[in-house]
Amino acid sequence: MKKNIFQIMIAVMALTLGFVACQPDEFELGTSISKDALKYSITQDTEDPNMVLLESMTAGAQPHWITPLGRSTRVKDTVKLAFPGIYDFAYGVMSEGGYVQDDTLQVEITTTNFDYINDPLWELLSGGVGNSKTWYLDLDADGVSRYFAGPLYFYGTDNGWLGDCYGEDCWNWNPDYPGNSWLMDAGNYGSMTFDLQGNANVHVEHLMLGREEVGTYFLDADAKTLTMNDATPLHDSGRDGHVVNWGDLKIFTLTEDYMQLAALRDEALSGEGPCLLVYNFVSKDYFDNWVPEETEDPEPILPDGWKDDVSATTSTSIKWVLSPETPFNWANLDGSLMNTDWVSADTYADWTGMNADVPATYADFSLTMNSADNTVAMVLPDGTESSGTYELDEKGIYTFTGVKPEFVICGGWVTLSTTAENQWRILSIEKDALGGVSAMWVGALAADKPEYMCYKLVPQVGGGTNALEAIKELLTAKTWKLDSDRTHDVATGYGAEQGPVMFSDFATWAWNPLPGEHYASGEADVDYGDMKFEMDGTVTVNQRKRVYTYVDADSGETLERHGSPEETDVLASEEVVTLNGSWSIDLDNNKLLMTVGAVHPWTCDYYVLNWGDIDINKMEDGVLLLQVMRDAERSGEDAFAMTYVYVPAE
Repeated sequence: MKKNIFQIMIAVMALTLGFVACQPDEFELGTSISKDALKYSITQDTEDPNMVLLESMTAGAQPHWITPLGRSTRVKDTVKLAFPGIYDFAYGVMSEGGYVQDDTLQVEITTTNFDYINDPLWELLSGGVGNSKTWYLDLDADGVSRYFAGPLYFYGTDNGWLGDCYGEDCWNWNPDYPGNSWLMDAGNYGSMTFDLQGNANVHVEHLMLGREEVGTYFLDADAKTLTMNDATPLHDSGRDGHVVNWGDLKIFTLTEDYMQLAALRDEALSGEGPCLLVYNFVSKDYFDNWVPEETEDPEPILPDGWKDDVSATTSTSIKWVLSPETPFNWANLDGSLMNTDWVSADTYADWTGMNADVPATYADFSLTMNSADNTVAMVLPDGTESSGTYELDEKGIYTFTGVKPEFVICGGWVTLSTTAENQWRILSIEKDALGGVSAMWVGALAADKPEYMCYKLVPQVGGGTNALEAIKELLTAKTWKLDSDRTHDVATGYGAEQGPVMFSDFATWAWNPLPGEHYASGEADVDYGDMKFEMDGTVTVNQRKRVYTYVDADSGETLERHGSPEETDVLASEEVVTLNGSWSIDLDNNKLLMTVGAVHPWTCDYYVLNWGDIDINKMEDGVLLLQVMRDAERSGEDAFAMTYVYVPAE
């Protein structure tokens, strides 16, 4: 081995070095180059001996440098080493005849250059010159993550510093550990200590991997990358073999208290597509001084009057059955469903075992509760009968005595059951067009994780033809108009119920802009017309409509604008247009369907694809709450159900 000792540098850091993976380009073999024909130079800068200058002078060949800080394929490159020491360099080339590498060359640095490590990121990582700083993976033996939602996030390969996008492959999934503990085992993963004591040193104790590593590192403050030599960041055993080079890292965040380092998952090694495995760390000081916040778990929010809703519909005795369409799901602590795409028996995931044939197996199950004396009678799918009592507290928690609902729904493992305390909690209530309860989701809180296994119960009272006839009578009894004057104004637990339009989740918030305050609420002092429904299924809509025209640039013709008007358009008319059509009620989907659009403000006309495809929020004597969907593409905003309030026009 050649030993050329230069007065140069060490450290483990390079500012302008272009590091690449070590797979050379493919070439067809031709005449090979001998070692003696390699021409290159490795020299110190005359003014800064800690700067090593690399130059390849071998004609017709691609250089491949191996330096203390990684690899480079640049013809000219610069390696900046802050600390003294002896370091290995190697030069090779790829030519038509294949790859040839010269003997390793040793370079000695005898001086220190702190200018290379004066960026604040160096101090945040290591504690500064002469100091050290220890980091832990943000997960302990109790499964607790102190700063992040969990120890590991996933990002696209083009994400980087602060999670920003620097290319096309940009996405992220930031799983919380309590809900995704399968990601890795809870445990003490050890420690990772960076220092600037005579060199940029790193010491990693991998307690979960059973190994200890001592090496050096380099932080590129401009590129936001970290190179670790002879050491790897703390990580889990399940992904230990999924990364080609654990020392080649992107820095996503780095502060006094927390840090995120990203390694590239290799497709061949992992069997999954490439992505950035972003490991989350907290400093020892943050870890030692962390005090958990006293926060209350979220709880389901039930609508006003919920207790009366589930205790009596047309009588005090209600027979509940398990929904044949969506019998089960999982829910978060706030009652929101985890699998919102399960909307029918044949849309469940295959792993559940649920399909269209399953509902017949539990069709005989029923739970009849009488709120007059709090008695309950249960019939299981196999015909077994039992009876007892129940209590329903102010939080919506049922406690059963004498009966225990329990049977396998599907897949041999999906089971309807209460908790160990024989309890269910009401998570949400669904209502039909007339405001009656059409279903309720009840859940059994899991003992080992913050979630509910939940079931959809459907009442076997009311509904059917009677409900349809009641809707017809209500709709046809009046001529309806937009409530621009806010004659309907009802206070609720989530805000006011008032027109002409509501933006609301009908559980926690509501925003009701006045005419002139938003395009959805129309203009002030404008009568947009009315609509009259008839028992024979016909409907007449008197719609005030603005018609805009424009001159076609190609033909010169004056045409009617279909869509949102443009600045140069001309208002041709704003008369009331009479539209005749038909209407029907879809009770199963709680919809009012019209072949012509419901009366609406012209200012919002273009932002809804179909004003005749209407979801019924509420219908009662004197008011209709009807929802149409705002289209994301047309409005330039998120799709959202806008609820219009209609009141009698007479």
